[in-house]
Amino acid sequence: MTFSRSHAHSPYMEYAKLHSAAKYNLATSGVMSYPLAELPVRMEGLEINGPTVYGYAPLQERLAKLNGVREENVVAATGTSLANHLAMAALFDPGDEVLIEEPTYELLTSAAEFLGAKIRRFPRDFSHGFAIDPADVRKAVTPKTRLIVITNLHNPSSVLVSEQTLKDIGEIADSVGARVLVDEVYLESLWEKRPKPAIHLGEQFVVTSSLTKAYGLSGVRCGWILAEPKLAIRIWRLNDLFAATPAHPAELISVVALDNLDRVTKRARGILEANHQSMNSFLSSRTDLEMVRPGIGTTVFPKLLKRSVDAFDRFLRERYETGVVPGSFFEMPQHFRMGLGGDPAMTHEALARLSEALDKFS
Repeated sequence: MTFSRSHAHSPYMEYAKLHSAAKYNLATSGVMSYPLAELPVRMEGLEINGPTVYGYAPLQERLAKLNGVREENVVAATGTSLANHLAMAALFDPGDEVLIEEPTYELLTSAAEFLGAKIRRFPRDFSHGFAIDPADVRKAVTPKTRLIVITNLHNPSSVLVSEQTLKDIGEIADSVGARVLVDEVYLESLWEKRPKPAIHLGEQFVVTSSLTKAYGLSGVRCGWILAEPKLAIRIWRLNDLFAATPAHPAELISVVALDNLDRVTKRARGILEANHQSMNSFLSSRTDLEMVRPGIGTTVFPKLLKRSVDAFDRFLRERYETGVVPGSFFEMPQHFRMGLGGDPAMTHEALARLSEALDKFS
């Protein structure tokens, strides 16, 4: 089927916005919203307009410090999704070959396709714990490859990519003159144990991330791209075609959030620790699910051993008011993704309902 740019859309985002809501919601992949009232933000400290330049200096300073890079390596962006779009748009031309992990987050493949990429894939096999085997990347790459795209932590499984694997992929990319785009938005949920962003491994790496998933700060849309300085300048200029001038109140709130990230992290850590315990108890009680259990991150991605996940999703929503994300949105229709960032009491009840639904469904 020929791709139609004029009809481009994201099936997953359409589902998430229109169909994923549930009273007991396991479909959300990030930590629940951080209350604005708990940040030292005052209306008198906000302004509608700010300097129309390439990067608000206080925000650039803090993002650089957070990631251990220079300010000239940082391009602020409106969330990780636009960061990925901007990075891709700057890294390849229509008709170029882009190599993307499989399974992966649907917006990555949809954005690459929208931008005219000729997409090739390499596997992250469930049977191998969703780990990346550099040999598979080497087998799939060609002299025409301009970009290799991975998520770390892996979306949807939360599996961590090792530093050595990243180095190997960087060498493979370098051998054909390609770059490596690493979406690290879920890596933020390791907080002080977070490995250094992949850009520290070499200038062939470009990193995207945001405060969205690990901190519950989705609404401020504080995202970023980390790139070598010349590429960063190119991305800033390209962003003039998309976001142009950022929302200054969001920049100001982002600065406050970054200055108070310790308190935001403490809350998020408590939520995830409680929900990981509930999830581990749930999974230990099930023989009808099989999954990789990395023990980190904000999502898990179990496989339903019998019957249809899409049918189970409907059954779960209609009978138990509980939501998960069907694996068809992640190229694995026998799996489903569950989020661990919700209110712990709600998550505990949602897992109890999920367990009962599995019993009845099977």
